[in-house]
Amino acid sequence: MPIRRLFGPFFVVAGILHFVKPRIYEAIMPDWLPAHRELVYASGVAEIAAGAALLHPRTRRLGGLLSVATLVAVFPANVHMCLHAERYRLPGGRAGLIARLPLQGLLIAWARAAARG
Repeated sequence: MPIRRLFGPFFVVAGILHFVKPRIYEAIMPDWLPAHRELVYASGVAEIAAGAALLHPRTRRLGGLLSVATLVAVFPANVHMCLHAERYRLPGGRAGLIARLPLQGLLIAWARAAARG
């Protein structure tokens, strides 16, 4: 199975985690955003829907577009974490958080490849 086919299931699982562990996602939300819990759930729904859409050839292109849009929409949370590294205990500290930023680009490339099927 090509790795591009794994993005759909990966995104579905990532979306489910928004409902299983919402506090983790709330903690990384920029302070200026309102309704953190609701936005966590909304992004979880978007990830589940996008991942599920990638699983079927008829909806694969739409799933890819929705995946990319979701990844772009949540990018400010990654930037927020870098700007407030003292709030997060992750390996590598601020340097580790900065190193994670390009990962979003790799996820976008993976989603686009998955959309092509």
